[in-house]
Amino acid sequence: MTNAWEILRLLSDPTRVRIVNLLFQEELSVAELQDILEMGQSRISSHLALLRSGGLATDRKDGKRTYYSIVEDLPGSLRVLVEAAVKAVESSEELRRDRDLLRRAIEKRRAISEKYFDEIAGRLGKHYCPGRSWDAIGHFLLYLTPSIDIADLGAGEGMISMLLARQAHYVFCIDRSAKMVEVGSRIARENGVDNLEYKLGDIEKVPLPDECVDLSLLSQSLHHAAHPQKAVSEAARILRPGGLLVILDLREHSFEKAREMYADLWLGFRESDLYSWMRTCGLQKIETQVVTREAMEPNFETLLAVARKPLAERPLPER
Repeated sequence: MTNAWEILRLLSDPTRVRIVNLLFQEELSVAELQDILEMGQSRISSHLALLRSGGLATDRKDGKRTYYSIVEDLPGSLRVLVEAAVKAVESSEELRRDRDLLRRAIEKRRAISEKYFDEIAGRLGKHYCPGRSWDAIGHFLLYLTPSIDIADLGAGEGMISMLLARQAHYVFCIDRSAKMVEVGSRIARENGVDNLEYKLGDIEKVPLPDECVDLSLLSQSLHHAAHPQKAVSEAARILRPGGLLVILDLREHSFEKAREMYADLWLGFRESDLYSWMRTCGLQKIETQVVTREAMEPNFETLLAVARKPLAERPLPER
């Protein structure tokens, strides 16, 4: 355990005092310490090893680099001792120069980062960026879901619903396949999702009362409906005033094999179809757009359509 005598021994060397002073201000790598102190790598590494074994410094690995900083939970009396030693020489020429070179090292870090982003500005969405994926972004955005009631129409095994249920108040999953309802319910139980309920039913005749949810979701289920316009109407019916309808489905295509391979009844839809059906239901603030295009043939494109149910109008007061 580090004691005052050990601290005094460590701080008997001017170079170690300079290193401690720098690490009090910033976490630094060996290379950065080399630039600031203008010393060789082996000399600095030896001092760092002593500071680390003496309980004054700690290290953190980041790939091939190692960063050093002052131990945060240093006992109060020992920290006072270290700070006093640094303060006693803070006006020295060496420490003044170290502070100037530390600022330069930090500016160098920032400049490298800024140069990279300056070079890719305007191209960020078109090039690979480690960790930046729609899957990751989707999981992040799911945590922004408010505590609302949701109906997932044509839910299947409920992948989207399970994720939404983490933050939602309650989720209804509607599917006409008894097997899907059985499997989805089992998965929900196994994952401890108790605010999700499966109901057997058709999306063209949703087994839910009027105005009971805040979000109606039709995700890749509309092209399985015999009468998709009726399904859109049902999705709007169960929305509370101010509620949102979201449709994700395929854009109109000509891949006929989809009828046999995926049991599709419709080969996608035009944006104008979805817009017209939503408008017929009395929905407002309608937006439709193509959001993805698959790289592999037949290059399916996905449409996103959103619309909001108008708020109930308040009756005018009688005169």
